[in-house]
This record gives sequence, structure tokens and C-alpha cells, in this order.
Amino acid sequence: MTSQEALSDEKVQSAWVGEAPKLNSTVTLADYDPEWPRLFEREAERIRGALGERVLVLEHVGSTSVPGLCAKPIVDVLLEVPDSDDEDAYVPALEAAGYRLVIRKPDWEKHRCFKGPDTNINLHVYSPGNGQTPRYRLFRDRLRSHPEERELYAAKKRELAAREWKYIQHYSDAKTEVVEEILGRARAAQYDGHSEAYAEHAEKSVTNALYDRPAILDLAGAVDGLRVLDAGCAAGHLSALLAERGADVLGVDSSAGMIAVARRKFGDVARFEVADIAGPLPVPDGSIDVITASLVLHYLADWGPALAEFRRILKPGGALVFSVHHPGEDWRWFGKENYFELELLEDEFPPGTVVRFHRRPLSWTFQAVRDAGFAVDRLAEPMPLPEAEAADPQWTANLRTKPRFLYFRAVSPA
Repeated sequence: MTSQEALSDEKVQSAWVGEAPKLNSTVTLADYDPEWPRLFEREAERIRGALGERVLVLEHVGSTSVPGLCAKPIVDVLLEVPDSDDEDAYVPALEAAGYRLVIRKPDWEKHRCFKGPDTNINLHVYSPGNGQTPRYRLFRDRLRSHPEERELYAAKKRELAAREWKYIQHYSDAKTEVVEEILGRARAAQYDGHSEAYAEHAEKSVTNALYDRPAILDLAGAVDGLRVLDAGCAAGHLSALLAERGADVLGVDSSAGMIAVARRKFGDVARFEVADIAGPLPVPDGSIDVITASLVLHYLADWGPALAEFRRILKPGGALVFSVHHPGEDWRWFGKENYFELELLEDEFPPGTVVRFHRRPLSWTFQAVRDAGFAVDRLAEPMPLPEAEAADPQWTANLRTKPRFLYFRAVSPA
């Protein structure tokens, strides 16, 4: 359900205000009940009455918000207040209305959770700019609009509900894999809608054309005669440059819209296929010399499956070259307090288009690469090309003085 790591017994216990209730049983799921939306509206009216203008966002989320989906008969409510860490500003008012604070996780999205006075609800409270509000919305809306996704999720819920769990949180954590799978397709579909705009932006942007792509090409080195997989190829600009240097290039991206643009623009020099890098790739074992992944891995919460696939398809001694958001820059840019937290962020790129990605500390990135069996060969914090100055002097000054992206060349051992 969340972008946090699965919680141990100790962490489950520490998050609860008081003793964490143990389940020690299977999970009871109910068929969809049309009464659930009405129960949400009743709670929403009560919450607005208690908090007034302090209510910034109030929405029905979770399984009970999806018509036709089985669910635990607990209504999930999402509330944003000006600062969820400032409990004095809203907790007394909620408690006076009958709500009870049961979970406090200030180090993870400033999250609090309340139970209701006379209805079984989970009232999740966050501050503006948290990563969970867009995540809840995207998942809910995807299930509402795609019956096949709803059925996939329902089947996994029933499978997991039949098992015994010590804490209900463990059941929720076990759903993470299927949730991330569905969210991945939802995010890819979002990109389909702005493929053309992205292609135009990426072609001319100083950040892409005169900073990121040159750095990737430099780390990739001589690719003449080599087989290259461009993972997360988007509109194909990097793929085309690799092909110009003599590589046999296959570009893959989870967005069908992006692949359509790439084929139209660069299909004469490279091959392009729709594929999710978090899943099995349509490439034989040990058949690729170099993998490039330009600004794509930070969209994944868990790098494990993607890096395992990269190891599988790379030849012994083959190289993985990738760029990600610089961990120091994301921490500074978004004004986060805890640098060491893994969390989902939201930004606009290009302007007007919302994108969501994960920030994480540098140590996490290094460990993920090492755990996948790679050896880090080079770490780079490059400068933009000299011609960037004439194209956009102000932004070029930013790129030269502040960490923007971080670049790795990792080798699959022989």
C-alpha cells in the first residue's frame, strides 16, 4: 500500500500509540457494499465540522472507494492538514469529535492514523506535498477505470487474506508487489498522454541534450559493433545517438505512446519495443554488451527486479550505465528533513505535466547495485557541454554549481 519498506514486528509496535493489536488470524474480506461511499460522506461531514478550514484535502481512498472491489469493511479516508506534525492544531478537535489517534509515524511522510467514533474507518492524515496523496489517487482511479486491474488486485487480496498474519500491517505489506505492478502501468499510461510534448522538450532541453545524454555517452564509451539496450528509452533520442556511434540498439519503454514516437522519429536506426524494465525483458540471457538507463531508475521503488534482469541479459564484463536524480539535490530541492528516507515525490516535468519518482540516499543506491552483483566502475557528477551557455546561461549556471543528476558505470563481473 505504501512506498515505505515492509515493517518488522518492532516497527509495527513502535508506530502504534499504545499496544499494536495482533491479528493472529486470516483476513476477512467483504464483497463491495454500496453503503461504503455514504459512510465516507458522513465521516467527511463530521471531519469538516471539526476542523473547518484546516481541511486541505479530504477524499475516499482504498479498496472501499472502488465499486465492485472486495475489501476489509474499513473505510479509508485521506486527510491533509497544514502540518500533520503540529498535532496541537488538529488532534484535540478530532478527539473532541470522537476520533482516536492510533498510529504516529513522523519520520515517514508525517503520517498519523485515527479510528472513527462509530464507524470502522482508517483516517490517514498527511501534510501538503506528501507522496501518498498522488499514490492513493492514481491507484484508486486505475482500479476504477480498468476492470482487469481490479480483478487482478482482488485475486491477490483473496489469496493473501486466506493466510494467517500476526499483524494486519503484514497483510498490507504483502500486497505491495501487485500494487506496484498496477501503479507501474498507471504511470506508463500517464506518459502516453504527453509523449509528443515530452519528445519535443527532451530534444531541445539543455538538461537532456547538453548535460544528461553526453554524460551517458561518455560513460558508455566506444559502442561501435556492440549490442546496446537503452532501458526506459522514452522518445528514443539517446538510442539514436548510440546508433550513430555504430551500436546495434534496442530501446524499451513501458509507455506505448513513447515507443510510438521513438519508432516514428528513429525507427530507421534503432529498434523499439514496449517493455517494463521492472518485469521480464524480451532479451536472451547474456546477449547485451551495454545497458543504458537514462533518468529512469528513480521511478522504481524497488530496483531489485530491474537490476536482476540487467544482470541476466548482460554479457560477462558488460556495463550498465545509468543516471538518477542526485540524492543531495532532491533532499535540498524538496526541503525534506530526513535525508535517509526512501519516499515518493511529485514534480512537474515538462512544466504542466505531473511526474512521480522516489528519492533515496546515496548509500541505498550503492547497496542496491552491489546487491545485484555489479561492481561500480565509475561515479560521475558531470558538467554541461560548453555550448549550453549560449542556449540557456541561467540554467547552465545551475547545472555547474548544484548537483542535479548522478551517474554510474557498473560492470557485470566476468
